[in-house]
Amino acid sequence: MKIEARIFELLTGFFFLAGVIYTICTAFASRGVEWVGVVGMFFSAGLTLIAGTYFRFVARRVEIRPEDYEDAEVEDGAGELGFFSPHSWWPILIAAGAAMFGIGFATGNMWFAIFAAVVIIGTAAGLVFEYHVGPEKH
Repeated sequence: MKIEARIFELLTGFFFLAGVIYTICTAFASRGVEWVGVVGMFFSAGLTLIAGTYFRFVARRVEIRPEDYEDAEVEDGAGELGFFSPHSWWPILIAAGAAMFGIGFATGNMWFAIFAAVVIIGTAAGLVFEYHVGPEKH
């Protein structure tokens, strides 16, 4: 996880530096600062900072993985990778909610977009709590 954290930290520095340079370059243009690009650069820096910070904290808690060794073999990573629900319909419903949100937002129908956002939140909660309620509960 330290490698992933380092990659995202480098990306954070790149986006921040690129945002500063972009701001300075567009400030001296004839029309002034181009705010959409500036905000996009700094938001990208913020998002990569969030991911890098998460990976840095997780790297402290997990044991060293085969990916972290220089001389690791492919077989070292064999075994169970995690649990993936084989029969869950929740991802499809989340995607349908996202599609509804996109249609509502693109057409300017904000009530439909708000309804779709509620659908997304509800289906995401259903996905998270899928194995904590109902017949699958252990």
